[in-house]
Amino acid sequence: MYVRVLTRPRLVLPIQLDRSHYPARFVAERMQRMVGMARKLPLPEGTFAVGAGIAVSGLTAYAFQVLAYRQLTTPHNTIDYSAIFGLWVVVFILTPGFFQPLEQEVGRALAHRRALGIGGAPLVKRAATLGGILALFAVVGSVAAIGPIRSRVFNHDTVLFVSLLIGIVVYYAGYIARGTLAGNGRFGPYGMMLGAEGVIRLIVTIGLVVIGTRTPGPYGLALVLPPIAAMAISLRGQKRLLEPGPTAPYSELSSAIGYLLLGSVLCQALSYSAYLVAVALETHAQATRVGKFAAGILIARIPILGFQAVQAALLPKLARLAGEGRDDEFRHALRQLVMIVLAVGVVGVVGSFTVGHFAGRLLFGTRFTLGNRDLGLLAVGSGGFIFALTLAQALIALRSYAAAALSWLAGAVGCGVGIFCAHDLFLRSELSFAVGAVFAAVAMLGCLGIRLRSGVPMGTMERLVTGLETEPLEL
Repeated sequence: MYVRVLTRPRLVLPIQLDRSHYPARFVAERMQRMVGMARKLPLPEGTFAVGAGIAVSGLTAYAFQVLAYRQLTTPHNTIDYSAIFGLWVVVFILTPGFFQPLEQEVGRALAHRRALGIGGAPLVKRAATLGGILALFAVVGSVAAIGPIRSRVFNHDTVLFVSLLIGIVVYYAGYIARGTLAGNGRFGPYGMMLGAEGVIRLIVTIGLVVIGTRTPGPYGLALVLPPIAAMAISLRGQKRLLEPGPTAPYSELSSAIGYLLLGSVLCQALSYSAYLVAVALETHAQATRVGKFAAGILIARIPILGFQAVQAALLPKLARLAGEGRDDEFRHALRQLVMIVLAVGVVGVVGSFTVGHFAGRLLFGTRFTLGNRDLGLLAVGSGGFIFALTLAQALIALRSYAAAALSWLAGAVGCGVGIFCAHDLFLRSELSFAVGAVFAAVAMLGCLGIRLRSGVPMGTMERLVTGLETEPLEL
């Protein structure tokens, strides 16, 4: 017989059953229940488009790193790959750190103006001016520190340093464009921008591998140039994004932009603290080891993809409860989200301690040498980090900007504590990340508990959902 799912429209599952085939019956019943739940769930605007873009961006980022590692490493030398990973780290500390708060605030403020029927062009121009100042500051700071950056991070490769400067400018424009799209409700192009960047980068990287490129410079350009093409693709045909309107003061973006920027930079730095510590403490003889360590960091960050999957699955429910003003149920759902985030972290830690080395060999080949202990400690850091990030968004939704920034600062202090807990280079780096993430998470939890006791203001739930929805993590 066949199992028929009674939904509208009717959906017939072609699963052949007999009365004794209980496993198949169980699967069919679960699928019927899932279909019914999906039909009842009011998904927020843009959920699938943005979620798909984030998924493609994450998967292609891993593919880029794996291809670069396999092409640029030899059994006795990983310096070239370490330089590429170093460019990735610096770009994705500076650009999300400086510009992601602007993206989020532009999206929020522009959506508010749109709801009031007010044009947002002056607001976007104000944000672009502020972003331009931050980009100039980042470029000048990078040029001022060219000596240590080129020698310790880029292995004296000038093309990679030029790629860094290009990346700062390109991602500045990209984040402003993403905020403008989100604020206008253009979530399809928003998701396309995320996904197109990753796909274009992957295609270019495959081309470099096919022609046998074994110098890091071209891979650096492949990292920072694709956002230009992605913006051109996603903005093509988009009209009336910048409607004229009243002048926008800086306070319309946020009255606490300083705290948001500080917290964002510290957050990104903490997420890559293991690599930063390894680069800062390495001796000349240890330089060839850091590339192998970078590959391990990528393995340990796989739970971040799981975190984004959890967001995609549960945020629609949170959005529905927030929109209906059901705060008690929202609190319960948020607790569920936190518990599932913890579960994702625990699975990542257990998996890294048990099969991490095998996963590394599977992705990066026989040149991958890190052991399960190294990967497990890095996974502890990743788990603590995604937990802290979830709590940070709750604090920001509660307008506790200073508390969130100070909690990330506590994480930085924890990194310093972790450095002095061992002598081996890798172990010091791993403990720095793990202790720093735990410090940040504990500080966030304490601040959130204190803040919730004073009551939850109106609109908090919507801000929390928006903050979580628009927090794509870079690998």
